[in-house]
Amino acid sequence: MNAALAIIGFFFVVAVALALLARRGHEMSLEQWSLGGRGFGTIFVFLLMAGEIYTTFTFLGGSGWAYGRGAPALYILCYGAIAYCMSYFLLPVIWRYARDRRLVSQADFFVEKYESRALGILVAAVSVAALVPYLVLQLKGLGIIVSEASFGSVRPSVAVWAGAIALMVYVVISGVRGSAWTAALKDIMIFGVAVGIGIYLPLHYYGGYAEMFARIEAAKPGFLTLPDHGSSPTWFISTVLLSALGFYMWPQYFASVYTAKSEDVFRKNAMMLPLYQLVILFVFLTGFAAVLVVPGLTGSDTDLSLLRISRNTFGAPMLGLIGAAGLLTALVPGSMILISAATILAQNVYRPLSKGATDRTVSVLARALVPVIALVAVVLALRGGSAIVNLLLMGYNLVTQLFPAVVLSLFRRRVMTATGAFAGIVAGVSTVAYISLSGTSLATLLPWAPDAVKDLNVGIVALMMNVAVFALVTLATGRRHVSQQSAAAPLPLTSEQS
Repeated sequence: MNAALAIIGFFFVVAVALALLARRGHEMSLEQWSLGGRGFGTIFVFLLMAGEIYTTFTFLGGSGWAYGRGAPALYILCYGAIAYCMSYFLLPVIWRYARDRRLVSQADFFVEKYESRALGILVAAVSVAALVPYLVLQLKGLGIIVSEASFGSVRPSVAVWAGAIALMVYVVISGVRGSAWTAALKDIMIFGVAVGIGIYLPLHYYGGYAEMFARIEAAKPGFLTLPDHGSSPTWFISTVLLSALGFYMWPQYFASVYTAKSEDVFRKNAMMLPLYQLVILFVFLTGFAAVLVVPGLTGSDTDLSLLRISRNTFGAPMLGLIGAAGLLTALVPGSMILISAATILAQNVYRPLSKGATDRTVSVLARALVPVIALVAVVLALRGGSAIVNLLLMGYNLVTQLFPAVVLSLFRRRVMTATGAFAGIVAGVSTVAYISLSGTSLATLLPWAPDAVKDLNVGIVALMMNVAVFALVTLATGRRHVSQQSAAAPLPLTSEQS
């Protein structure tokens, strides 16, 4: 066993041990298992949200896109900052509503707001459909990291299976508390590694950042600007908008919101998380540094750029630390995805369809579903496929279709009917599914349209369809003005007012 693999193995064991120790002293009811008893303060909620936000996508996908696509990768820096500003106003309202009604899943929010179990089942289906590619993303990243760091001595498939088994074990036993404890270790590692190599590599190979970008531009003219077609300014703006609107629509983010013990947690995090966004900048710098140092990576292999340049530069111990940081960026969000998906299926699919299901039955079923979901993700991960960023964008296209129904439910009076919300989500998701599965694009569907229309992100087009359909159906079914609880009052609302 080489030193790099030994270091990765050590941190793997430590991460799993921390997750298992987190269970001590807690009875694992569904609320405790999936939400930590709603008792997490600012630090733990920050760790959970940062753990879910900064994943293998950030570590490998961000550097891979900087390496393979150049300037279009910068969209990743933009949408997070916009989403954090929105969270200052949005998340406290959602938290108050969930606290008062003891909600345990994202789909529960829709069931309560629209008084519709059918809508809850639809949202559950959309949520799980989006979460599976996100979990595949984490497992693919895990396989890449361990294989590269071990110099190929461990096959990606073996790493994927090992990671999935570890996730199954500690998620079933410790739930969200295990994720929070592991996230603390992960954040320390990712901050030190990402910032360290992002500073060092451009200086080492180019002598400075300005020289690095000058040499890249000379070798690949136009690489550092947005192209006129494809990943154009239209694509860039629409993708930033799509990702910002969908940011907190991920089911695991809703679950993280529910874990908080007070609404002030979100306002503090809204101020801290934008600073953490700067970590991505150093990941980009590593990807850019690799452009001329390890040329020739194409397609999904661009995700290897960070690890390949690290292998060329550092000895086995440093490569092991880099690999361990990357490993943790897969384990933490992977565990939260498993918890959220299993909770949604048990709470919002099984319970409505099984009359008389008790809380204990639902809790046991949720944990029993964890291995099933993990195995599905493993099979999909081992089949290869898209680059990491493409997998994430696919998920965003789906979860963003929930945004109109969430935001419009927060007004004092209801402005959308359950039927309208249902129809809008179906229209948006169907548009995404048709365009994605048929392999078509707006350019082929609308060959006569100007480039500004052809380059729109498909998720934004689906969102437009969503809004048009829900508006028409709501008008047709009769808009009901029903007063909401104080938790649903117009934004913003202070804790004193609540």
